[in-house]
Amino acid sequence: MAGFLFHDVIFGPVRSRRLGLSLGVNLLPAHSKYCSFNCIYCECGWTPENLSEKPEFPSREIVSQYLEQRLQELTRENYLPQAITFAGNGEPTLHPEFPGIVADTLALRDRYAPETEVAVLSNGSMVHDPRVFNALIRLDTNIQKLDAGFEKLFLLINNPAFPIRFSELTANLKKFNGQVIIQSMFLRGHHNGQWIDNTLEEDVQAWLHQIKEINPKLVMIYPISRATPTGTLGKIPIFELEKIGVQVKKLGIEVKVYK
Repeated sequence: MAGFLFHDVIFGPVRSRRLGLSLGVNLLPAHSKYCSFNCIYCECGWTPENLSEKPEFPSREIVSQYLEQRLQELTRENYLPQAITFAGNGEPTLHPEFPGIVADTLALRDRYAPETEVAVLSNGSMVHDPRVFNALIRLDTNIQKLDAGFEKLFLLINNPAFPIRFSELTANLKKFNGQVIIQSMFLRGHHNGQWIDNTLEEDVQAWLHQIKEINPKLVMIYPISRATPTGTLGKIPIFELEKIGVQVKKLGIEVKVYK
């Protein structure tokens, strides 16, 4: 199944269920997904197998130029976004100039839209890189993914495109010392002849253990809302998600549950 891709460097503003009116910044190639994960639920489709080939990233200069132009337009229209969000066709922190682009974006935000937050939707795979980590902690809204509580389920759901150890991923998320938001997808269904369901009690308890260790300032719990590349995954009912949310609250951590 083909995925939904963003063909522009700057897109929107769009209505985001997590961030409100959000101006998107796509740092990935315009016509293909580029990601360190190959999540079975990803709206962008499957990650290409030829990730070793040199991708066509938009340059730091182009990103800055296009973002400034769009912010100028939105200022004239009196339609400034609530967030400027690094998202798009895969994992934004894979861009080799990500730290510099963050610096440019924060400067443009301060100039044109000082009340707008700068956010990222990331899978955490590049947090081990000190340059990326230092860029992430500068952002107003640092959203990182955690869909499982242990290695086997992580591999089944997130299906990394290159070797990533779950223990290292979670250890790196702890380095934020709570200055991070965790977003978690809950799902169930068949994939490659195997039944996957991360809402089972033992799986939820393992995930809660990791959440407690990471101690984020917020957990976002959400179900599938768009077509998936497998076409065999189901949306978890809101009442089930809310039960998981109650358990997060018992840890003393704020939680938002999305339909």
